Amino acid sequence: MKKVVRDHQDLAQIVEKLKSQGKKIVLTNGCFDIIHVGHIRCLKAAKQEGDILIVAVNSDSSSEKIKEKGRPITPEEERLEILSALECIDYLTLFSEPTVDKLITSLKPHIFAKGTDYTIENVPERDSALSIGAQISIVGDPKKHSSSELIKTIYKLHKKLS
Repeated sequence: MKKVVRDHQDLAQIVEKLKSQGKKIVLTNGCFDIIHVGHIRCLKAAKQEGDILIVAVNSDSSSEKIKEKGRPITPEEERLEILSALECIDYLTLFSEPTVDKLITSLKPHIFAKGTDYTIENVPERDSALSIGAQISIVGDPKKHSSSELIKTIYKLHKKLS
């Protein structure tokens, strides 16, 4: 299957069809600014929770609002292209809001997966997920990797070498 970025309306129709075929839908989200091993482990673990993995990616404008100044490093189109190369992802969509609450209530996934920097109790979209009967699943390895820390390490190394 060729992965393309789907708009929310198109994706909702696809999800309905997949559900009618008995497929278990998993939704996760993030900025995915500089892809690292923590992202890969989280995405692979999210895929193991169901049959279809949908990844909602923060737009550039959304990423700028929730990250530090100068982010994202990688433009949204490039982030989407990189993510589309990963086997574990079935569908991608872009969103501009600070959270994916609207997308959760629209798609009604069976599972909403988040990385280990969250707990089931502090997932920002917790209320939306529970309101549609979705299971919240914390996936991936312990939070030892982050794009922000990677950027800081590169910056320090660059300053040292300059």
